[in-house]
Amino acid sequence: MTTNYPGLSFWMDSIELPAVQRSPIDAPAEFDVAIVGGGLTGLWTAYYAKIADPNLNVAVFEREICGFGASGRNGGWASALFPQSMASLAARFGRSAAIAMVQAMVDSLVEVRRVVAAEGIECDLHAGGTLTFGRTKVQVAKLRSELGEAREFGFGEDYLRFLDKSETDERMRASGTLSSLFTPHCARIQPAKLVRGLAEVCERIGVKIFEGSRVLAIAPGRVEFERFSVKAGKVIRATEGYTSQLRGEHRTLMPIYSMMIATEPLDREQLDSIGWANRETFTDARSMIIYGQLTSDGRIAFGGRGAPYHFGSRIGGAFDRDVEVAALLRQSLIELFPSLAKVGVTHHWGGPLGVPRDWMASVGLDNESGIGWAGGYVGDGVTTTNLAGRTLADLICSTDSALVRLPWVGHRSRKWEVEPLRFAGVNLAIRLTKAADRRESNGTPHPWQGRLADLVRGRT
Repeated sequence: MTTNYPGLSFWMDSIELPAVQRSPIDAPAEFDVAIVGGGLTGLWTAYYAKIADPNLNVAVFEREICGFGASGRNGGWASALFPQSMASLAARFGRSAAIAMVQAMVDSLVEVRRVVAAEGIECDLHAGGTLTFGRTKVQVAKLRSELGEAREFGFGEDYLRFLDKSETDERMRASGTLSSLFTPHCARIQPAKLVRGLAEVCERIGVKIFEGSRVLAIAPGRVEFERFSVKAGKVIRATEGYTSQLRGEHRTLMPIYSMMIATEPLDREQLDSIGWANRETFTDARSMIIYGQLTSDGRIAFGGRGAPYHFGSRIGGAFDRDVEVAALLRQSLIELFPSLAKVGVTHHWGGPLGVPRDWMASVGLDNESGIGWAGGYVGDGVTTTNLAGRTLADLICSTDSALVRLPWVGHRSRKWEVEPLRFAGVNLAIRLTKAADRRESNGTPHPWQGRLADLVRGRT
């Protein structure tokens, strides 16, 4: 059990956590629906299942506190991004299915905004969209390819728009920017406020939440704890980056760490040097992902990949900070915004996200066993969890809807390789991706490094 919950992230440090957490489950019990994981996936599922059928006896079991995992540590992007390209979805499931999946993500962002407003969840939501900078010729070529794909699948300027340098600079001034893509389909949020607020809403409508309740394994009709089991008609696995810690799930989702920093609040002169009147979230087109936002109190919360994968899918507090990655993040931030060279960093944190072998997020419910699941968001989970929760609620309640016919429903990714193959392959992919970015920064394409990294990771 962790006790320093404010230390998990800037987000958790910025809210008032209760002095006493919710009570753990301490005796055998029986529920209609038992959900393992008190993050956004589990809570959205509980919320929509209870709304759909108020008579359902729904329980959520969380090892620590609600929002302990990625839901309370992420970059705060409620976006319409899905971790597979339109072309990849079409190749696997067909053109119409790909279009339906992308549209469902756009609709899910609208739904997140609706629920936040309707339920009075104060989470600093601001729908400013996202800018993706093209800062080298190679990156600009990537942006044009992404734009072309969107147009090929029928998504117009209201979905994704190309901005030249002057148009980009009118929104945000980042060094070396040649052009950018803008999508309005992203909202900045304070993730800890969202997940903790959603937990309170769930309790208000009758969902039972048990914190400090470590689940060892799930099985048809039951959830196993150290001293007893809980019975349930439906058991839902909503553990994302921590799935590998469940018995029998060691190779289902690989935990990859993403790291973040937060600056001290920027003053007016520093903000004016960037522009940023509409508070867009931002990234660029490098391969080793970065992401940032302007918080409600004027800080930049900035994150990225690059931390190593830990042998045996190990997870622990010792991995939640990486001094080397934090220094690289600060360096990248200053490269983007040189005027911030003297701005201090007040927070550094990280945590695991869940990666399936084929990078294809999925949701499903096996009616025979009663076991359901959702996850594999590869870091694009804030909005995707909402879609997962609504879909699982329809599956739990046997509701025939458009959601249950989306292509990710029922998808099963193959297991990750056994060690040491997993350790060697994934960390090789990380090194190749970094090398590809170095070549790109010099204006040189990476015809083999990036592609080899994708093949090693299983990404298509």
